[in-house]
Amino acid sequence: MIRRSTVVYIVLLLILAGAYYYLNNREQSAEIELTLEPGTEEATPSYLFTAEEGAPTSIHIESKTGESVEVARGEDNAWTLTQPREAAADQAAAEAAASQVTTMRVVDTVPDLDPSIVGLQDPEYVLTVKFTGGEERTVDIGVITPTESGYYVRDTADKTVIISRSAIDSLLGLLTNPPYLETPTPASVTPEASTPSSETATP
Repeated sequence: MIRRSTVVYIVLLLILAGAYYYLNNREQSAEIELTLEPGTEEATPSYLFTAEEGAPTSIHIESKTGESVEVARGEDNAWTLTQPREAAADQAAAEAAASQVTTMRVVDTVPDLDPSIVGLQDPEYVLTVKFTGGEERTVDIGVITPTESGYYVRDTADKTVIISRSAIDSLLGLLTNPPYLETPTPASVTPEASTPSSETATP
């Protein structure tokens, strides 16, 4: 028979082994958490235009085929349409375009890419923006990416980046639908009731 003291020693040995295993695994888990924690931080997003440049004061877009549109903010802080012709601008539409300019996020950067194969050698569109800081920035817009999720764009640092298609399309829409201020349709004039002339009056 196994002596009682031997059983006690075996139980103590198992307890010590379990405690060692538990403590060892807990330390390893803590090390893993410390290693992974910095990697869980989200990278700072990059935008086509920086916030330091200020708010847009004019937006000019020109297509490869010659169409152009431009809106500019006046001294009274109101937007006016200067191209394709001078006219009052729809303030909401112009302000929406200005907001879109400041939120054009860079989806990806594509180094060592031949500009001729992505429509940047002879750009499909040219976007020029002036800012309250006094800077004027011009970027070239090429063709849509193979996944049709973005456009190839040559940024102000002469790098080829990809910008979300929805962000670019909302600005290119100004070319086909300039933000003219809608003018009210003149009210129809009700013709006056005709009165019989003296020639046709009954004697």
